[in-house]
Amino acid sequence: MKKLIALLLALVMVLALAACGAKTEEPAAEEPAAEAPAEEPAAEEPAAEEPAAEEPAAEEPAAEEPAAAGEIKVAFITQSLTNASQAYAWSQFQKYAPEYGFTVTLFDEDYDAQNGVAAIGTCIAQGYTAICINPTDPSALVPSLMEAQEKGIIIGMYSSELPEGMTQYRDFMCGTDDVMCGEVAAQTLMEAFPDGCNVVEVGGQSGHSAQIKRHDGFVSTIEGSNITMLDSKDCAAWASEDAMAIMEDFISLYGDEIDAVYCHWDVGATGCIEALKNAGMNDVYVIGVDGCSVGYDQVIEGSQALCIGQSFSQMTQDAFDCITKLVNGETLESDVVWTALDIVTAETVNNFPYPEW
Repeated sequence: MKKLIALLLALVMVLALAACGAKTEEPAAEEPAAEAPAEEPAAEEPAAEEPAAEEPAAEEPAAEEPAAAGEIKVAFITQSLTNASQAYAWSQFQKYAPEYGFTVTLFDEDYDAQNGVAAIGTCIAQGYTAICINPTDPSALVPSLMEAQEKGIIIGMYSSELPEGMTQYRDFMCGTDDVMCGEVAAQTLMEAFPDGCNVVEVGGQSGHSAQIKRHDGFVSTIEGSNITMLDSKDCAAWASEDAMAIMEDFISLYGDEIDAVYCHWDVGATGCIEALKNAGMNDVYVIGVDGCSVGYDQVIEGSQALCIGQSFSQMTQDAFDCITKLVNGETLESDVVWTALDIVTAETVNNFPYPEW
């Protein structure tokens, strides 16, 4: 009996050991499953390295810049697209660029010279071929233009010029002879008033190349004549409301003594005409410069006696011709290209195509 009990106890112990052995082996059996997550990061390492694999793609734009520059990248930096003449000029840049194989980009200073400085910096960094610029403050951009020239960028002044003594910092200038605009205005006034008259001058944006030269041409031509300059004042910007405010001041000061008004631009003349109409002064001889649709309309309706027109279409093509020659290593016949003037009066207005701007 004792042997039987001992045998049963031995059997129970064997079964217990077998059961314990099964329980302790289960975690071991699960270890591969537990190790699988630990191995997953290793399996995913190629995916984690994908950004490094994509780095060459991120560098592609830099590699493509020389090819883009080969298209001849031209920047048009303008004082403001709120200036009707410059908005139209930009449309002409876009119109003629394909014919010359140019890629053109606009930078609007918004009447802030520092925006022009920043734009030139961008052109230098992005490897532009040429810059055409009609700046708010030409003098403020000279250091930046010097740097651009050093980098081999072609600098073209457009409808504006650098101050005297600084023209070496541009390669060419295409525009209207603004001194001649003033001269034509004065000559026409002297012909209209052979016995003399009193005139006030509403100048363009103070300090702008066009403002200075249109004033100088006018004043030098009437000097010694029987034309009397009652007063002259420049605007803060090429804004019609500025011209209107100045004209209102002149009317308060001089009233019926004013026989004529010489305004530096047609849209400014609109402000002058409005001030005159409000004062009941409807027979004043008004002269404007630019040749835009507003000027033509005012000549047609009889509120503006003379509109001295400039062609931004031709000016743009002249600038593109200069850039093309310089890119091809040619020498310009002249670094200054003047665009012909249109003398628009009630008698001649139908001789010219109606302006697109």
